[in-house]
Amino acid sequence: MTDYGQDLQFGIFPSPDAAAADLVLELSEAADVAGLDLVTIQDHPYQAKHLDTWTLLSFIAARTTSIRVAPNVANLPLRPPVVLARSVATLDRLSGGRVELGLGTGAFFDAIVAAGGERLTPGESIESLTEAMAVIRAVWGGEGAPTVRVEGRHHRVVGLHPGPAPAHPVEIWLGALKPRMLRLTGRSADGWLPSMGYVAPDTLRGHNRTIDEAAVKAGRDPAAIRRLYNIHGRFGSGSGTRPGAMLQGTPRDWAEQLAELTLTEGMSTYILAVNSLEQVDRFAHEVAPAVRELVDAERARRAAGPSPEAAAVSPADVEPEPADATEVGGPHTSSGSSISEGVAAQRHSGAGAHLVEVHDGLRAELARLRDIVEQVVAGEEQAHRARNAINELTMRQNNWTLGAYCAQYCRFVTGHHGLEDRSVFPHLRRSEPALTPVLDRLEQEHLVIHDVLEQLDEALVGLVSGASGTDELQRVVDRLSETLLAHLSFEEDELVAPLDRHGFA
Repeated sequence: MTDYGQDLQFGIFPSPDAAAADLVLELSEAADVAGLDLVTIQDHPYQAKHLDTWTLLSFIAARTTSIRVAPNVANLPLRPPVVLARSVATLDRLSGGRVELGLGTGAFFDAIVAAGGERLTPGESIESLTEAMAVIRAVWGGEGAPTVRVEGRHHRVVGLHPGPAPAHPVEIWLGALKPRMLRLTGRSADGWLPSMGYVAPDTLRGHNRTIDEAAVKAGRDPAAIRRLYNIHGRFGSGSGTRPGAMLQGTPRDWAEQLAELTLTEGMSTYILAVNSLEQVDRFAHEVAPAVRELVDAERARRAAGPSPEAAAVSPADVEPEPADATEVGGPHTSSGSSISEGVAAQRHSGAGAHLVEVHDGLRAELARLRDIVEQVVAGEEQAHRARNAINELTMRQNNWTLGAYCAQYCRFVTGHHGLEDRSVFPHLRRSEPALTPVLDRLEQEHLVIHDVLEQLDEALVGLVSGASGTDELQRVVDRLSETLLAHLSFEEDELVAPLDRHGFA
């Protein structure tokens, strides 16, 4: 039994189908809104039906606010390491430190050769990957680091100035299957990223053992290597499902199985292949919180020193409380609370709580906006610089209410109604028709806020050109504050409880 004690993370793995580009973006936005940790995209540059992975990841990062993005995994034979390193670092800086790097040796070498890549043997592929990791990390050294010098058989970079450095320590996760790649993971990588279709759950232990042995031999702590897992499954009722079938039952079945993988095999990051908003919603709001509760409870029990009787209880043995229980604890329950109570509490507060979190961010940015304008009025800031700063605010680039890109409020994006109008509001209308007057009012307020934003930009243009002064700018900012704060407060009063009941979509 191995639990490395790593923090749990959850993400999605949508297909980069060029014929369904809108769906890929919608799934990514929904994952961001739902509070998931990762959006990852497979990388097959020779696949004519796929969008380019790096371009797509960049677009997703621009359309979201908090979720991290990563290739799953980057196709090294067609991604030169210097260019890849600088692409990663640039997007990491632009996105506020939200990029990780999944990396692989490449597969389907006939297609790689057809696309201009070099055919390599398995041994040569590992050698090339080892050299590439050295190049990438040297390029990330940033200002003050020595020039890059890697003189390998496959990658020769000598005298290159490093930089830019990423905004945060980017992790390199290897898609490893065979022993030599697993040993490289143990020696040099920050994470292991296999797929359930290639590495079955009952084989994880042997693969992890190979990684751990290589890590120890290299003087590394095996627990420092993140264990990620690409998973796939189907939500069902549980009845008629073959007992023990992996990820085929209810969300509770999923949670118990994934918790078991964490507690016995050490896996800690689960990335689900998705093709619908329902899958994203159920994974984020029903599975992930329950896995966290089960794992936290078992880790706490182990830390406390279990009794012989308690030691025989696995996470799967814990029964959930009835759905109509009248009292539930918070996400971290007291010693007298059951695991299921904590799971129920987290499920109850998930969607509504996330809405409030996003609103709090918008309030903070509004305070920043007011501060900038006060500096302009006081003569401490030039108007054109203030305009640039205001245009960079999240509120000008992202959805006003749910943290995903909502172009209804942005002049520079037209014709896109955003996640809220495309998905969340229609979902709430279907789920709870009595909300229709509330949703109608919110949609009208969206238009009002958009108009005020346009007035703000016009006031700044007028100030720069001399057509108007600071009085007009202050008037518009005051109106924006009054309108936006009232809108956020009303939306919270009316939608937090319905979102807790029905989720986002």
